Amino acid sequence: MVKVVFITPHGQRVEAQAATGDVLLKVAQAADMPLEGTCEGQMACSTCHVIVARDWFDALPPASEDEEDMLDLAAGVARTSRLACQIELTPALDGLEVRIPGESHDMQRR
Repeated sequence: MVKVVFITPHGQRVEAQAATGDVLLKVAQAADMPLEGTCEGQMACSTCHVIVARDWFDALPPASEDEEDMLDLAAGVARTSRLACQIELTPALDGLEVRIPGESHDMQRR
């Protein structure tokens, strides 16, 4: 199992457990985080944008050019921004901490 810590837009820490190989977007949605993931991981939107804690950012594989292009469209982008649909959890990411940007809204929850 891999532990992931989400920081909500209001500063609340929410811990979740995931299996190795799970995609961060699905873990976030299961933890009730407001990430829509409209394109279902096809990198055609930026509705699963997260900000990875600086201590963890370099542990991730580099973003592809397509992911970088989608991040250019996201609101509230930071230097350590990534798309949650592109982060596959591995044992090396046990304890990963990501922040949900304040601009995130899951329109399917309204």
